[in-house]
Amino acid sequence: MAAETGSPVAKAEGEPARTDESFEGVTPDAARRLLLGAVEAFAERGFHATTTRDIAGRAGMSPAALYIHYKTKEELLFQISKVGHERSVNVLAEAAGSGGGDAVRLAQAVRSFVRWHAEHHTTARVVQYELAALGAEHYEEIVGLRRRSEEILRGILESGHASGEFEVADIRGTTLAVMSLCIDVARWYSPAGRRTPDEIGALYADLVLRMVASTGPAGPAPAE
Repeated sequence: MAAETGSPVAKAEGEPARTDESFEGVTPDAARRLLLGAVEAFAERGFHATTTRDIAGRAGMSPAALYIHYKTKEELLFQISKVGHERSVNVLAEAAGSGGGDAVRLAQAVRSFVRWHAEHHTTARVVQYELAALGAEHYEEIVGLRRRSEEILRGILESGHASGEFEVADIRGTTLAVMSLCIDVARWYSPAGRRTPDEIGALYADLVLRMVASTGPAGPAPAE
């Protein structure tokens, strides 16, 4: 899939982050616009190379206006990371709570998780690859959300292993492998690629079920 690869921080042409509905709950509107401007800037230039003036300009605001809503550039990154990681937890929790056997739940979790990282790859690149730029307190909070995502996925694997539906020699290691596989989609995905987010999600779900030697069906793709 060479045609689909790309830089971890590059923003694909024609797909601005400001269409990301993950930030719809952020108010007031000026604060939301600043977050979307920061997503675009961080994804394109990286956290350290981005200035507050650049972020404010992308939001159509003055640099002074930025500080009314966010004290620092790092606080912007934290809010972006929090929204993205909370969304990841919700996506996985919804799949884990769906009906069907463990293979169905695992396939749904992987499909949904991968699809989000593809559809919102600009945001996801910032969320997943700028983590080290967070301050210590904010870093710990985000790591807690990441652990929650891992716990949900690990719970599905443990349930499937206990029932005999899966054969997993190392549940913790397999959990990390599956998480890494899904998250990395944000690094290389491009809308110009050959596969849609849904197709990539279905492919990865099949790969993960093979990884755990599932004996159950994956079930139909979840409805949009």
